[in-house]
Amino acid sequence: MSTTPRPYTDDDLPLLQAALGGWIAAAGNCGYCHVGEIPERIYDGFTGTPPASERVQVWEDDTGIAAFALTLRFDNAFELYTRPACRGTATERIMLHEVIAATQRLMQRAGRTETDVIIDVWDCDATRKRQLAHLGFEQYRVWGHLAERSLADPIPDATLPDGFTLRAATMGDYAALAAVRNAAFGTHLQPEAFRDEVMCKPGYEPERELVVVAPDGRFAAFIKTWLDDRNKVGLFEPVGTHPDFQRRGLGRAMMLHALRDLQRQGMRTAMVGYDAENDPAEMLYRRVGFRHKHTTLGYRR
Repeated sequence: MSTTPRPYTDDDLPLLQAALGGWIAAAGNCGYCHVGEIPERIYDGFTGTPPASERVQVWEDDTGIAAFALTLRFDNAFELYTRPACRGTATERIMLHEVIAATQRLMQRAGRTETDVIIDVWDCDATRKRQLAHLGFEQYRVWGHLAERSLADPIPDATLPDGFTLRAATMGDYAALAAVRNAAFGTHLQPEAFRDEVMCKPGYEPERELVVVAPDGRFAAFIKTWLDDRNKVGLFEPVGTHPDFQRRGLGRAMMLHALRDLQRQGMRTAMVGYDAENDPAEMLYRRVGFRHKHTTLGYRR
């Protein structure tokens, strides 16, 4: 393949999702993210940073999308996804060089103090591990876990505590959504920026974000679901509960409701990812039927 990267545009999102869904269908999902994670990783968490056109690169050839890369995740992390025929090749190593260099340039421009670049790799992905070793990367941590649940298994009834209600989000909920995310994750999202740079971007559908509303009107918990119609896999990302409302069964009730929604949408499997050190999240997901599938490993150079 002879091509060079070009900047991402918002119009590329459906093309990237279609390409990724096809790659997963052809080669399995080891080493590939869920199609719903593309908009999540391009837009969410990047308010006030360089635009997506500077952080995301796309490679094309005569047959369509050949690869795409995301830079500046978690300040110094990058990702590269290539079509199955390209994985493990010299062409992919060239792409990795280019993405690493782009990540370093953006880090320097932003005044980052980190000197390492990092990437996460699935434990099953021997091909990517070999490529990274060739480029001088070393494993340094267990990053997170990926869990799956068959939607063919029974889904228990979900009951919220008295006074709490569950509904789909709307575009007008941007301030409340930013507030509950800030509380759950310790972030500092500004409501208008969250609306304009996340909710108004391609891929976001407010009806796919469920919120639990507390008796006082605050959002107590939230969950966003994504669909891979090609492979019939639904994803939960993100999932959070406001600290003021934890340990009341809100997360379990919300997830069980979302599992039924994925089932109605024709999905056969549900996926969720979580930090390796987040024991409460692991306990919650086990309680609703998820089982560990893969571990992601952190590599750095």
